[in-house]
Amino acid sequence: MYKSKRFEYTYTDYEEDNKNAETMIGEIMDDPEFPELEEIIIGDWGGAWEDSAQPLIDGIIENKEKFSHIKSLFIGDMEFESCEVSWIMQANYTKLWEAMPQLEKMVIKGSMDLVLGNIKHDNLQHFEIICGGLPKSVIASIKNAKLPSLQTLLLYIGIEDYGFDGDISTIKDLLAESDFPKLTYLGITDSEIQDEITEAVLDSKYISQITTLDLSMGSLTDKGGQMLLDKLPDYPNIKTLDLEYHYLSDKMMQKLEDLPDVEVNVDDQQEADDYDGEVYYYPMLTE
Repeated sequence: MYKSKRFEYTYTDYEEDNKNAETMIGEIMDDPEFPELEEIIIGDWGGAWEDSAQPLIDGIIENKEKFSHIKSLFIGDMEFESCEVSWIMQANYTKLWEAMPQLEKMVIKGSMDLVLGNIKHDNLQHFEIICGGLPKSVIASIKNAKLPSLQTLLLYIGIEDYGFDGDISTIKDLLAESDFPKLTYLGITDSEIQDEITEAVLDSKYISQITTLDLSMGSLTDKGGQMLLDKLPDYPNIKTLDLEYHYLSDKMMQKLEDLPDVEVNVDDQQEADDYDGEVYYYPMLTE
């Protein structure tokens, strides 16, 4: 565990005291605990729905020597009461990778205006993006990333209305063309095409490599569940299967829980919505 501290502003801080991302970076460096920290968690930097995180990222880059002890960053850790995930204005991280070679864990929440650039980082082990819709441009940056130490990749795919402008071919390309030799945890989650993603992951090179498969928070139905039943017995390396928040039937849930030597999470069963004969399945996190 990292020695961690969370920084955030309230609405009053932002509106009445003129606090923002620019003032926050200074306050972080002036904090008496800062020299001992290994992890910084940043919540609302003040009006995250209208002011981006860019001054924070730029401040870290400009003061990279002072942040050289930070091994973990979470930018955007806020609940909907502060800002809906789809409204969080993110930043361009292109120069951050070189500025923080010691970074081991990176979590980003929100995808509006998110740019990752060319990612090349020898030490990053955990990369996670939480959002209501992940743009193709961001997925392309991850696909082309040079991350030889990456062990955990967790992506929320989301829906078109909130930023996902790809399709299943986008996910297939990510799985086929990326190169993460040490990956043990693969999460491609929170999608309205979760069955198709399940098939793509099961056909990917990573299925024989990983120990944890995370297909949670999406529109997984018995179609995807049957694929897992059919193929997972061929991959004894899979020890954990996370399907929390799904549209599986009771019968399918039981069959999956009975898979030998696999810890299966099928919590939070959902029911599809039916409107005028049309059936709708919704991922957990969108707006």
